[in-house]
Amino acid sequence: MHESSHPSRAPGPEPKLHGDFVVRAATVRDVPAVLPMVRAICDLHQARDPQRFRVVPDVLDRYAAWLPERAADPRSVFVVAESLVSAGSSVAPHLLGFAICTIEPEVPIFWVPECGWIHDLWIEPSTRRRGAARAIVEFIAARFEALGVAQIRLHTAAFNDDARALFAGAGFRPCVVEMLRPLGSAGSTSNPHTAQGATA
Repeated sequence: MHESSHPSRAPGPEPKLHGDFVVRAATVRDVPAVLPMVRAICDLHQARDPQRFRVVPDVLDRYAAWLPERAADPRSVFVVAESLVSAGSSVAPHLLGFAICTIEPEVPIFWVPECGWIHDLWIEPSTRRRGAARAIVEFIAARFEALGVAQIRLHTAAFNDDARALFAGAGFRPCVVEMLRPLGSAGSTSNPHTAQGATA
């Protein structure tokens, strides 16, 4: 990860109340509740485009080690939306969704030395359309702005029109299109686009 000479320039935003949920910085305590959402993201993308998004078998173990590091890193943004409605007898937080973001270096020919990257953002399907995703994005933007970051970037899968609509509404615009060409034995995996008879 790119290191800055100003590792803790700003404390970041306080938790933000939004009706019956709050958006806040995640802690290590949140990781067990986040991991099933990570699994859901991986399963969705892998099912729709395995050539691009197939994950390693121990992906959750890797996240389980990586997420606590991000929670402790002042230049990462690990954020959750937590319901304020009681989850019964459970002592674990009742999370509506989460996002994980880092600051990454840019290729040195461009004018920005580094950018904020949103790697994952997930809202549980049963809790969508309540504004949690947009609230998480605005929390991320406030945190990165406090750290002096000039741009936030992200990737969305080609199939994910809903994500693009969300991010467009939050001020993001398309700037590149990633294209993929499998080589060697990887080419035998079904292409979800050519398999449907798509033509250029």
